[in-house]
Amino acid sequence: MEEHKLSLTQKTKRFFVEMRRVWKITKKPSKQEFKAIVKVTSIGIAIIGLLGFLLQTIWFMIKNV
Repeated sequence: MEEHKLSLTQKTKRFFVEMRRVWKITKKPSKQEFKAIVKVTSIGIAIIGLLGFLLQTIWFMIKNV
């Protein structure tokens, strides 16, 4: 509600203040956390890629029957 009344410079300043606050509370992940994140992300990308490949293959087979 109140944000609609703020000027562009005030919104920009507020954004950077909030961004700085978030930056201060973040921490660098440990090696173990980083490895876990890489594993989970890799598995997710592989699953999405496999699903896309299977759907494209099925669609190709249906169109050419």
